[in-house]
Amino acid sequence: MAQPEPAAVNGDTRELNGSCFDLLLIELVPMSYRIEFCKYMDRDEGKSSSDRKWEDLTQEQKEKFMNESLGVGGVGGGTPLVDAEELRDRVLQRLDAQGFRVGRMLAERYTRDMQRLQDNLERMKFICKDLWMVVFRKQVDNLKTNHRGIFVLTDNTFTPIKRASLERGRDTATMMDQAQAFLYFHSGVIRGALHELGMECTVQAETTELPGVTFHIRTVGAKP
Repeated sequence: MAQPEPAAVNGDTRELNGSCFDLLLIELVPMSYRIEFCKYMDRDEGKSSSDRKWEDLTQEQKEKFMNESLGVGGVGGGTPLVDAEELRDRVLQRLDAQGFRVGRMLAERYTRDMQRLQDNLERMKFICKDLWMVVFRKQVDNLKTNHRGIFVLTDNTFTPIKRASLERGRDTATMMDQAQAFLYFHSGVIRGALHELGMECTVQAETTELPGVTFHIRTVGAKP
């Protein structure tokens, strides 16, 4: 069994079972798909499909849905039960919103005894050092900025996907596309934390080689 790993930020010590936290993050994506799938099927009341719930699907349909719902295909037979692209968009929005709420709460908690951060570079340093240590038990590997409102944050061994590997029979491009879904929650965490610190921005994450991840943060009004 994994041992709790203590971490302290400004004197605040917390214990967290790293393995349990990793499993929670991994489960967020399929759980969001299941929730949004049921909401999708219920939205058109009066239609035959509107009464279908997740538990009403056959095991074969469930397996097919979970295997293919991260960007390709649908549920059952040759006719999808849902529009895959629309479902994916709903899931990604849900993950980003969840991350945003978590990020705001984390920033509020771990800056309550700190002096107010004066500029965006200080805010980004808090994300790369303090927040990353709290959530992932390590610091960000690299931070770059053009000093005009654009920041690039690189984690070469991003904890939530560090044990991911190419699925047999799947090409690299498909796997990279599927991995994107697992980054939206964390993009939301960064955006929410920075919002709480007074920095409005957009956050986009990408991975070209597992388990490395790059986050592109662009503040409102930033210049290239």
